[in-house]
Amino acid sequence: QVQLVESGGGLVQAGGSLRLSCAASGHIFSWYHMGWFRQAPGKEREFVARISWSNDNTYYTDSVKGRFTISRDNAKNTVYLQMNSLKPEDTAVYYCASAGGPTVRRDAYSNWGQGTQVTVSS
Repeated sequence: QVQLVESGGGLVQAGGSLRLSCAASGHIFSWYHMGWFRQAPGKEREFVARISWSNDNTYYTDSVKGRFTISRDNAKNTVYLQMNSLKPEDTAVYYCASAGGPTVRRDAYSNWGQGTQVTVSS
């Protein structure tokens, strides 16, 4: 099992940028496909982006395409989410998670971090 810890959240003005990090430990990180999800107040947790174990395949939800970039460094056991041109509707708690295969399904992700708050002011 892999343990995940997110960092990098904060308060930013609309149009600004943040980079989230997710550090993994406890198992062989490079075996896992990784994803980012987010949950806004009163809403369900939703898929944001995923990346394959080999770093050669990424996928994004439509609302963040062209603004967010997911990447990973297997040597550092870390996955990143670079978020540019942030909008108030991006405000949420962001979670990273690991899965055995490339998927957008929340229930396919077996390990989750504790989340990091991102707040975008207008």
